[in-house]
Amino acid sequence: QVQLVESGGGLVQAGGSLRLSCAASTRTFSTYTMGWFRQAPGKEREFVAAISRSGGNTYYADPVKGRFTISRDNAKNTVYLQMNSLKPEDTAVYYCAARNTIRGLTSTRYDYWGQGTQVTVSS
Repeated sequence: QVQLVESGGGLVQAGGSLRLSCAASTRTFSTYTMGWFRQAPGKEREFVAAISRSGGNTYYADPVKGRFTISRDNAKNTVYLQMNSLKPEDTAVYYCAARNTIRGLTSTRYDYWGQGTQVTVSS
């Protein structure tokens, strides 16, 4: 069982930046593929980005490519999402997710989820 706690959300103007963090409570963090998802009001949860266990491979949804960067620090049991050039349509609750089952990086199936952190981008 892995517990995930997100932080770093908030209110930012369009064009601004935020960095989200997700701390994992596990001694085997490096065995987990990590992902970020988001859910806007009235919409389904959607995939944002994923990073492999070593951090050597990443995968992004088209709407965030070139603006968001996912990274991880296995020594700190933490995954990050750096969000630049934010747009009002990025407004959502952002969720961290983890899995230690072997699937391709593009799979959106995850086993553990955080509680989410709100990101609001004003125009």
